[in-house]
Amino acid sequence: MTTPHRPYWDAALETQPRADWDALKLQLLQKHLAHAYANSPYYRASFDAAGVHPDSVRCLDDIRRFPFITKQTLRERQQAVEPFGDLVAVPERDIVYISASSGSTGVPTASPFSATDFDDWIDYEARQFWSSGLRPEDRYAHSLNFSLFVGGPCVLGAQKLGALSIHAGTVPSERLLAILRQFQVTAIWTTPSYAWYLGETALKEGIDPRRDLAVKRIFVAGEPGGSIPETRQRIEALWGASVYDYYGLSDIFGSCAGMCEEKDGLHWAEDHILVEVLHPGTNEPVEEGARGELVLTTLKKTARPMIRFRTGDIVSFTSEPCGCGRTSIRLQGVHGRLDDMLIIKGVNLFPSDVEAIARRDHDFSGEYRLIVERENHLDRLTVEVERAAASPHGDAELAGRFAHHLKAVTGVSAAVTILPPDTLPRATHKAKRVEDRRTGVWA
Repeated sequence: MTTPHRPYWDAALETQPRADWDALKLQLLQKHLAHAYANSPYYRASFDAAGVHPDSVRCLDDIRRFPFITKQTLRERQQAVEPFGDLVAVPERDIVYISASSGSTGVPTASPFSATDFDDWIDYEARQFWSSGLRPEDRYAHSLNFSLFVGGPCVLGAQKLGALSIHAGTVPSERLLAILRQFQVTAIWTTPSYAWYLGETALKEGIDPRRDLAVKRIFVAGEPGGSIPETRQRIEALWGASVYDYYGLSDIFGSCAGMCEEKDGLHWAEDHILVEVLHPGTNEPVEEGARGELVLTTLKKTARPMIRFRTGDIVSFTSEPCGCGRTSIRLQGVHGRLDDMLIIKGVNLFPSDVEAIARRDHDFSGEYRLIVERENHLDRLTVEVERAAASPHGDAELAGRFAHHLKAVTGVSAAVTILPPDTLPRATHKAKRVEDRRTGVWA
């Protein structure tokens, strides 16, 4: 039984030698590939077409012979075989939970979980919270979106370790501050930009976060700020609290990596996910510490195995020993994206999401541009969109309508500027849709 005085959630697993990690991952990988091949129509066809078979896997490097999948693969297969796609490897009766995220087509991609998948996920969240110092005597407010968002159920990890847990969600800032004050909450989870905004809002309301609130730990995810020392330190100074960065993605499960109390990188869930960091041009592994694309393979997720999923994130890792005694590899930060995806206040936004709105409404020309700026540690998005020459409506009405549709479809709020026809540049090949004016955003 875990006690508040033990440093590890699972000491034998978390402190095992690197050789034991590799042996465990190989054992899990062989079993997982066999499950995918036997039970997923997509993977059986994909493996056969590539001339590979789970029985031929003898070492971890053998995974490199298997084909990649991408977000586009998930969308296409889900639409081809509704509702969950043919990557799924269990009967629907075994699926107990799904999260969903909107993609560049605006069609949500589901991430299904069996009961075992879900339990494994929540146990890992408890382990991660424990590594960041959360304990049963804490009062924890989960301040992430619960609406189909994979980060929502992570609160159950805090409950599993015994912390008093408040499912706050995305309530208005004033109400969240009232909750933090009334219950003297000691830990919260939100995005880095919202942690800053909430602290600034508190000061405007006459609440000093350092003096009037009891928050001592802030877990952040969804944006790169938590791994940028300058941003993390500013939030810590504002709150008088310790900030821990987490990383996750909806296609696998909530948070897959997180900072321990040493804050020297993010410990990875190696018993759940196999990591490759590949050169985007050659698909060859990069040296440890070098930057490359993050490619992930699940090791336990039975409902929908993810074999060599290209995330599009540019990352670096280290296996150097951590001062906390844990031996898992550590994510050193997300340094950028291969595509034009933006992360605005924790929400993923693709330019094509905006294009779908701009071209659906004939009061607009269909041309648009996204401008991202950083003001007072918050990302601010402005969408410039051209009006159609024949539109009879005023700019204010068009801007309000566009902003409403953008919020409804993507969940992102933006300032909208209406431009005269033929204002934006045209391109014959690939238009530049994003103007990122931020500096120092990526670690």
